Amino acid sequence: MDRRSFIKKAGVAGVGGAAATVLAAPALAQSAPKINWRLASSFPKSLDTIYGGAEVLSKYVSEATDGNFQIQVFAAGEIVPGLQAADAAAAGTVEAAHTVSYYYWGKDPVWALGAAVPFALNARGMNAWQYHGGGIDLFNEFLATQGLVGFPGGNTGVQMGGWFRKEIKTVADMQGLKMRIGGFAGKVMERLGVVPQQIPGGDIYPALEKGTIDAAEWVGPYDDEKLGFYKVAPYYYYPGWWEGGPTVHAMFNKAAYEGLPKTYQSLLRTACQAADANMLQAYDWLNPPALRRLVANGTQLRPFSKEILEASFDASNAVYAEMEAANPTFKKIWDSIKAFRGDYYLNAQIAEYNYDTFMMLQQRAGKL
Repeated sequence: MDRRSFIKKAGVAGVGGAAATVLAAPALAQSAPKINWRLASSFPKSLDTIYGGAEVLSKYVSEATDGNFQIQVFAAGEIVPGLQAADAAAAGTVEAAHTVSYYYWGKDPVWALGAAVPFALNARGMNAWQYHGGGIDLFNEFLATQGLVGFPGGNTGVQMGGWFRKEIKTVADMQGLKMRIGGFAGKVMERLGVVPQQIPGGDIYPALEKGTIDAAEWVGPYDDEKLGFYKVAPYYYYPGWWEGGPTVHAMFNKAAYEGLPKTYQSLLRTACQAADANMLQAYDWLNPPALRRLVANGTQLRPFSKEILEASFDASNAVYAEMEAANPTFKKIWDSIKAFRGDYYLNAQIAEYNYDTFMMLQQRAGKL
């Protein structure tokens, strides 16, 4: 090939390369359009770990799109009250919500199954069922009827059983007890004589202080310490058998989510899973020192008695039987959870349980 022919062909190739570059830019821009969403949280900013789950989600999405996809997070009460976050997303008032689905169980008990119900799975089991057992798809079949799409966006781990102004040793001690307890668990507690109260997090302390309520559950040591419950209700019971592994959801308006580019939909799912893992890790890190501080400040740790736990378990099963008979969607999802629950705890009691128990005994012996 002579020099003149080479230059001519190279020039044509160069023009073609430049054209390809020019053509590629609009395609890239089209795949990453500028989008601004608003997200309503069910939590106050002061609860930085659970509220922070939405901020983590927003940060991951923004960073992955060079700031093209922005999700502005609003705390409970800034746009709508915390317990209306999912409703706002469904209505299109905002495009997204960060909330716990059992807050809405009064509309349909199926809502509770996406988060936590009594004596179900712990956080690790819940994630296994959701990500690999079809739980996300099953719950989204239901959420679609509500105008929503949802993905796990956080987990607190097994929660504490709550703060009590007096000791609770038997089922008889629970008769007439006015307790702030959210969602589905309140229906079970009613069978034990408790009078459940639905009170937002920010109103719990004054209600306990004034004696308007006798007990309250919230989350666990780190969050509970921030709300100061130990100052007015010294007895801290465990475990929160109604919340073995409560999932916090990121929920999106269905039409808004389906209108996103496929790349953005995939990114949202990935960012939700990352935020989901991050929240549980944060609680595992922050709860131990918080528990130590609570005890140092006079908190009295108490386990629920075997009598109370067994009565609660039996009451839960009675409620489930009623709901399965009345609600086919509830039965479908609950059957799926139950089928995995048996296998999960069969496996968990072998290596995990024995290893953890041995290490706990070493801790008690002061060897760790």
